[in-house]
Amino acid sequence: MHTFLRSIGFRDLTKNAELYPVLESILNRPDEQTIVTDETGNEFACFSKNFGTDIGIMVCGNFINDKEFRMEYYYPYLHGSQITTNEMIEIERHAGREAFAGICDELKLGVTLIFYIENIADVLREKKYALHGTRGPENAVLAGLSTGGKILLPVMKTSKMLANKEKSSEQRLNLMKQARDGNKGAMENLTMNDMDLYSSLSRRVMKEDVLSIVESSFIPYGIESDQYVVIGEILNFYEAENNLSNEKLWILTLNCNNLIFDICINQKDLLGEPEVGRRFKGRIWLQGHVNYGY
Repeated sequence: MHTFLRSIGFRDLTKNAELYPVLESILNRPDEQTIVTDETGNEFACFSKNFGTDIGIMVCGNFINDKEFRMEYYYPYLHGSQITTNEMIEIERHAGREAFAGICDELKLGVTLIFYIENIADVLREKKYALHGTRGPENAVLAGLSTGGKILLPVMKTSKMLANKEKSSEQRLNLMKQARDGNKGAMENLTMNDMDLYSSLSRRVMKEDVLSIVESSFIPYGIESDQYVVIGEILNFYEAENNLSNEKLWILTLNCNNLIFDICINQKDLLGEPEVGRRFKGRIWLQGHVNYGY
């Protein structure tokens, strides 16, 4: 049973016997299906079915003797609404199955970003038909599924503070780009800035609550490389519904360290009422649709 099924409205789907009819309906009446022949000549198939706005389940597996389909795995998904990163993306295959992870050095975060790739068929097709080695994707649309979170009040900010923050973010991004290109002066400036920031936080945390200081964060969670605990400002939100289970969901657009992406969470798993300007804090499984530009 996939942990994040509850995120898209299957919170009460707790037994495999209840799951099998759902998976059969996807295989028998998919909204979209893709069959790709991989590098070894095997036919790999993906069947997807939407159960609401931009949410659904993907079933993947192989065909045996061109007739019998053998399911390898399935996963819930959320299609994001906008391009999140334009950084260079590397693609690595999972060791245990025909699935892929996207890896990029996202300068806005200052760390390596790892996400689960949704459009597996496009990756397999690119690996097979690329003329001069596999091309890297041009960009990625990221989205997250959450199994639990809470709504936080916004941090108080004046117009001057917002202007200073925007200016400092641009300066840091430029320094990060220069440091990536090998500029030693930029590396030293970043180190000094981090030391000053650490000193300032150490003084403030003695008198203030951490969540009133840290406006947003993006932290890896556990041993799973594509799961994170995030704090992000809510830019937009709307209510959705799983048309099979009739469970209510929230789709939130978050700004997390200037990285903008959508997340989906079951209303029963969210503590608090979302509003634009408030913040979301919770654990997410990060997915992404990579675009090759064709």
